[in-house]
Amino acid sequence: MATLAIASKNYGSWSLRGWLLCKMAGLEIEEEQARSDDPSTRAELLLLSPSFLVPCLTHDGVKVWDTLAIGEYLNELKPEAGLLPADPVARAHCRAVCGEMHSGFSSLRSALPMNLKRHFPKHKVWARAIGDIERITTIWRECLATYGGPYLFGKRCMADAMYAPVVTRFLTYDVAVDKRSTAYGEVIMKMPEMIEWVAAAKREPEEIDELDMEF
Repeated sequence: MATLAIASKNYGSWSLRGWLLCKMAGLEIEEEQARSDDPSTRAELLLLSPSFLVPCLTHDGVKVWDTLAIGEYLNELKPEAGLLPADPVARAHCRAVCGEMHSGFSSLRSALPMNLKRHFPKHKVWARAIGDIERITTIWRECLATYGGPYLFGKRCMADAMYAPVVTRFLTYDVAVDKRSTAYGEVIMKMPEMIEWVAAAKREPEEIDELDMEF
């Protein structure tokens, strides 16, 4: 049994990505949710960065804590799961859009932090975040047009795990996007794994909410 350390399910966008990757790979995991006062938890939630120790996958003596590294490790461990496309051109494209999500879109992260328990109708989005939103939806439309959908590369893969938290942000903050991007978001939110995660997030203790509302 592998172990995945995660932060808050309500706010932890990088934890969601790592968890989805494990689920998509078919790797059985035991979840270890960090305490709300744990430094790594606060780092993920308050600094909105992928480069902290959650999520962290421990498996067969190996410890992997960077989300992209988790995806690459799982792809080698479970190649039949198809976390990366088999075609080399599509695989390079997938890695590129995953890398862009991993290292970019800082304005969107700051303006629209993940919060699965809340909904803010007609939320006014910062001008700088609009550029990030436009770039993300351009990526989605190009991938869906190239590979035929319903997921970004036809079958669901690492890219869908990387962009899934963005889908939740658009819903939380009532962000209007084009029809194709909206339809893609609906596909993501109907995934059984997303339904499971969202339900667990809404059951989180209120003390976690009180801590994380500081930012």
